Amino acid sequence: MNWKQLLSTQRFKPNNGSIVPTVTASSEEGAEALRTDFHIDYDRVVFSSGFRRLARKTQVHPFALHDHTHNRLTHSVEVASVGRSLGNRVGVMLAKGDFLPPDSHPADIGAIVQVACLAHDFGNPPFGHTGEEALREWFRDPQHAHYLHKLSAVERNDIETYEGNAHSLRLVASLEMYQNDGGMRLTASVIGALMKYPWTSSAQKGRSKFNIYQTELPFIRCVAKQLGLLTAGENQWVRHPLSYLMEAADDICYALLDLEDAVELELLQVKEVEQILSRLINQEYNLHSDTSQAHCARLRGIAIGRAVDDIAHTFIKYHGDLLNGEFRGKDLIELASPDVSDALNAAKDLACKRIFRHQSKLITEIATFPCLGSILGLLVPAVHDFIKTDKMSKRQELALSLLKEQKLTRDDNLYQAYMKVLDFVGGMTDNTAAKLAREVSGIGML
Repeated sequence: MNWKQLLSTQRFKPNNGSIVPTVTASSEEGAEALRTDFHIDYDRVVFSSGFRRLARKTQVHPFALHDHTHNRLTHSVEVASVGRSLGNRVGVMLAKGDFLPPDSHPADIGAIVQVACLAHDFGNPPFGHTGEEALREWFRDPQHAHYLHKLSAVERNDIETYEGNAHSLRLVASLEMYQNDGGMRLTASVIGALMKYPWTSSAQKGRSKFNIYQTELPFIRCVAKQLGLLTAGENQWVRHPLSYLMEAADDICYALLDLEDAVELELLQVKEVEQILSRLINQEYNLHSDTSQAHCARLRGIAIGRAVDDIAHTFIKYHGDLLNGEFRGKDLIELASPDVSDALNAAKDLACKRIFRHQSKLITEIATFPCLGSILGLLVPAVHDFIKTDKMSKRQELALSLLKEQKLTRDDNLYQAYMKVLDFVGGMTDNTAAKLAREVSGIGML
């Protein structure tokens, strides 16, 4: 792989059953445009409805009452900030090594990673990862197997495996802005940086995550060819190098900022967090006697700066392997300096033991399954009968009215119709899902 292709500003859209290039957005603004193509990508993400909905989606703590607790929107903005810093640092080092094409600027690297970070959680359903499991469990329930009977194996894999990463890609490539006509039409380089798992659900080979539904596969084939991504098998590719920076920014933020939220919610003490961060901070800060939350935030800022610097150098250290598709680490953090990798892993471990299994979180997670199950139980039978039969009850007709934005038609096959159901349910905020489940049960009438 080479940087000239990997930094492509080409955009794509469907046309008469094919995926074709479209005019670059910056050229439409004229020769004196003040925005680069990557700045245009940034604006398209920020002004999208998918981005706004993140404000009411769980990061770690569902329905948190504390004003400072992170949601998916604040998390994504912070990840984008860290990602931009990582990208800028790497961009400068790539320029010094004479790796960047003549028409590229070091800041382009930061801008690409920033946009990918902003969009990386678009596809998270209500209630976060528990919501993903609830959607998967419903479709995998043997009682519901007859709804999937007519699907092909690859289609069934998609429907049974709701994946937030794949739905993030689906939103930017198909659903937002130019719906079913290229989506946001983001640059190929941003699409590449967004894909942590550039393979389909049927090409997982034991891997738990994927980025590509069958609906977006033709689009990704064109993007991958444009970027020069190496193939790793049928319908799977080697990762774009900048996806590793997006991933690292996400890991840094959720490892360190989840702890800060826990202090705000009084699940952890400042001293416990300070013990983790001390591995990344000079001794003069470690011995501070302040135990306030503001002190915790100051230490976190210093720790993030140290992690950004270390991981940027790790990227450059393995630069050749990343370009050749021979990078063998799980991620950049695994191969970072021991201080950084150990501190971030210790933070994740503490969160797992003291935050993720706290009763206040467990109760809502348990309730997620009947909540989303009741919505699927209403919509899936209605969609199935709409596509496969001419017989529908009045309740089913009313249920289909909920999908008006998904534009369900008689031309849809069963797979396409179920994907629209997942678009609807996965796109809801926590509040909307809880309210709809309560209301369709009849309890909301009392």
